[in-house]
Amino acid sequence: MSKKKIEECIRDSLEQYFKDLRGTEPHSVHDMIVGAVEKPMLEVVMRHAENNQSKAADWLGINRNTLRRKLMDHKLIK
Repeated sequence: MSKKKIEECIRDSLEQYFKDLRGTEPHSVHDMIVGAVEKPMLEVVMRHAENNQSKAADWLGINRNTLRRKLMDHKLIK
């Protein structure tokens, strides 16, 4: 799946989210989207990296300590 396709999926989902609100004010949209995308991304990357945090952090372009914190935040490790 291309970056453009992923962006289209997110855009379509957000448009539907705003339609579903039916005029109600949205709340914490950024946190909602980051939370929805980040956990499955971490799960897939960690699986493909065979749970090697250093490799996964490199692939994600983030510091290993940042990855570890995100994994703990999403309860993917203890």
